[in-house]
Amino acid sequence: MRAIQFAGVRDVRQVEVPKPTIGAGQALVKVAAAGVCQTDIHVRKSAEQMIPDGTILGHEIAGEIVDIADGFPHFSPGSQVIVHPVWSCGVCRMCIAGQENACRNTGNRLHPAPTPGVSVNGGMADYVAVNASALVPADGLDPAFAAVLADAGLVPYHSIRATLDLLGPGSTAVVIGIGGLGQFAVALLRELTAAQIIALDIRDASLAAVREKVNHALRSDDPEVAAKVLAVTGGYGADVVLDLVGNNQTLALSGAVVAPYGAIRVPGLSDGVFSFETSQTSVSLPWGASLTRPYSGNHQDLHDLVALARTGRITANLSRYSFDDGLQAFDDLEAGKIFGRAVIVLADSAS
Repeated sequence: MRAIQFAGVRDVRQVEVPKPTIGAGQALVKVAAAGVCQTDIHVRKSAEQMIPDGTILGHEIAGEIVDIADGFPHFSPGSQVIVHPVWSCGVCRMCIAGQENACRNTGNRLHPAPTPGVSVNGGMADYVAVNASALVPADGLDPAFAAVLADAGLVPYHSIRATLDLLGPGSTAVVIGIGGLGQFAVALLRELTAAQIIALDIRDASLAAVREKVNHALRSDDPEVAAKVLAVTGGYGADVVLDLVGNNQTLALSGAVVAPYGAIRVPGLSDGVFSFETSQTSVSLPWGASLTRPYSGNHQDLHDLVALARTGRITANLSRYSFDDGLQAFDDLEAGKIFGRAVIVLADSAS
């Protein structure tokens, strides 16, 4: 079958590999669409090895079940599904508590549970073998849209859901980074909260994509941007800041605009460093503010997100590529040409 594979440091290529077979507890999925994420770009461009040689990329996966092991009566061949990207054990105390993204038995303190396209083979291929427990029903959804729900939608949904108690009437939410995840964040904040929304990005085109959906769209590289955000909030700051970039500049900006007892959530992975002081005159954070590194989302998050997607009230700006043009999607995303989410569509997958 066809696949896009990490062949080694700075070497991602299209290859032919054997079609996978399934074992106990697994399902074979014929891939309909696979999203392309900044994580894939980091994997390809890094001078250090980030994932095992030979790994097939793709952690945003939607497709059709071809075969499934016994013990999963609610799924059958032909079912349309999304693959949850955290393959947790399902039996540890964290999983039982609904925190599968913090599974105790399949990772360790610094490494999460197996993730398709990162630590096990992913969905940029005609077929993928997955843990059947990771399947989420997706019948009726456009597969390209369904695929990106597994990360571009799931990551901001998880962070927003965890901070809903802060986002009542009169509150403010700031979203830093209006790419694929940021556009989902804006849509989700509009649907789930009463907060006024401030969008921040360094690209005018990204801001233009959400300008009609937010209260304020500001350049994050404006030297006065923090002052402008504070002015909008009467000097008090934002109740929630969602930093989807995570570099030095955005982390400092998050601290400069968050309100007392507000929350900063940083899914962004751009190697940023945050300075934390504990003095009486601390300038990095006001009293009571929290800073958290959320990871992905749990199964309930993805099921909820699919239910919301079925209502038609959230959409995504998708750039679709054929499998043959899949590496062009990598190039375009790395070059900043994608103002939304890139998706490889495998409608012509081999049977």
